[in-house]
Amino acid sequence: MDRVPIELETFHHIYNRGTDKRIVFLCKEDYLVFTKLLRLLNSRKVVSPSRVIKDGVEPDDDTAIEPLVAIVSYCLMPNHFHLLLYEICKGGISKFMQRLGTAYTMYFNEKYTRSGALFQGRFKSRLITDEEYLLSVIDYIHMNPIDLNEFNTVRGILDSYKYSSLRVYAKIAEDRITNLQVLEGYTEVPVDYIDWLEQERGGEVPKDILIDIDEDR
Repeated sequence: MDRVPIELETFHHIYNRGTDKRIVFLCKEDYLVFTKLLRLLNSRKVVSPSRVIKDGVEPDDDTAIEPLVAIVSYCLMPNHFHLLLYEICKGGISKFMQRLGTAYTMYFNEKYTRSGALFQGRFKSRLITDEEYLLSVIDYIHMNPIDLNEFNTVRGILDSYKYSSLRVYAKIAEDRITNLQVLEGYTEVPVDYIDWLEQERGGEVPKDILIDIDEDR
């Protein structure tokens, strides 16, 4: 797939999966480490991945962090992940994704006594081209767990699946990762987001933006 140049003030659907379609999140701790990295590596200040993982380093004040990107939505699945990122500084998405992939691979390889690449090459990126597509991608990301047998309804995801930004959009949680403010002027998230997913999306992943990562996963 040809890589679209990442320009300032543009939205990109970022995704990747485990090499050979392997599981990359084997337990709750793995998911929690990845979400922690999402938050703490998103900084223009150089942050040591090993300190974040091993020592639990936290910034004194999150508001003082100058982020590389705006993380608009995210979802972690057993063998892949989806992020919707907004480029707020030149090279921010590329730098953030390089940090994230390297740090999580270091953690995973040490924990499970393995070596080599964990993800399937460099991250994949799709430019969001219009308002309708932007909201469709947000919905697509949040609906991904519907494919897992135990979460066959939107409210099932909301009640039981904690590794996405869905709860933030449903206004029942804050996660210090998700940035909804950046959507202002681009698209409007429905007031009752869960009803939107159930009624307007029919409780299904939007089929018009299915991507290669959906095949044989």
